[in-house]
Amino acid sequence: MRSLYMLTLAAGTAALAVAAPAFAQDTEKAPFDGVYVGGTIGFDAQPNDGNETILFDRNLDGKFGDPVVTSGGANAFSPGYCGGAATSTANLACRNDKDNISYSARIGFDKQFGNIVAGLVGEFGKSQIRDSVSAFSTTPASYTMTREVDYNANVRLRLGYAANTTLFYATGGPAYAKLDHSFTTSNAVNSFTERGKNSSWGYVAGGGIEQKLGQHFSIGLEYLYNQYKDDDYRVRAGAGSAPATNPFILAPNATGTDFARSGDQFRWHSVRATAQFRF
Repeated sequence: MRSLYMLTLAAGTAALAVAAPAFAQDTEKAPFDGVYVGGTIGFDAQPNDGNETILFDRNLDGKFGDPVVTSGGANAFSPGYCGGAATSTANLACRNDKDNISYSARIGFDKQFGNIVAGLVGEFGKSQIRDSVSAFSTTPASYTMTREVDYNANVRLRLGYAANTTLFYATGGPAYAKLDHSFTTSNAVNSFTERGKNSSWGYVAGGGIEQKLGQHFSIGLEYLYNQYKDDDYRVRAGAGSAPATNPFILAPNATGTDFARSGDQFRWHSVRATAQFRF
């Protein structure tokens, strides 16, 4: 999947490079110098996370990876896990994670030194992707943990080479995302309590091409890899109306069991078109 996006980026880069002579009438000595504002729209896709699982903390010591067993000693989650949202209570039936569009607004500043362009750009926007993981118990029952992006922002350095009115650049920097977490289950016996922060820090990195169209406008194509740390969200299964033999409250710990995702990184690839107005 990632190779497809890189191929798309390469194709777009080639197309813009071919088109560059058509805009060579721009006679500015430093066409990529100064302040600009603009926006992006694109498509975000997640890497394969089919091996992700849900981990359990049975003795509530903060360490995950404990087995959840029935009163007879059997693995209560022997049916297994899937890297998506459960669509039934059995047979590992899941729908795939949702890849979708993204959009953002940006403001930046570039300084051009001959053919070299260095700058700083800040963005604020939203991605519509959704990432889930599900566990299936022998009850049978399903348990799904989901994360989505409420909004995200980043501040990136840009360093590139300007060939007349065409700029090729690399970019990267720190990023912040406000995440939305949710939990769903077909288990109507236990109680479930969610907790954890929705703030997440990470980074973005990639590259692109920008083409001037006259003195003030430019368009471009950009690829970004996005990665955020997401390791604080927890779900606690409590007693509810379950009997004392329930695996989540089985002696010697009757308080409950904590859930956490095994994948503590939220990652995706972005390929997007850009447009800028340069002052």
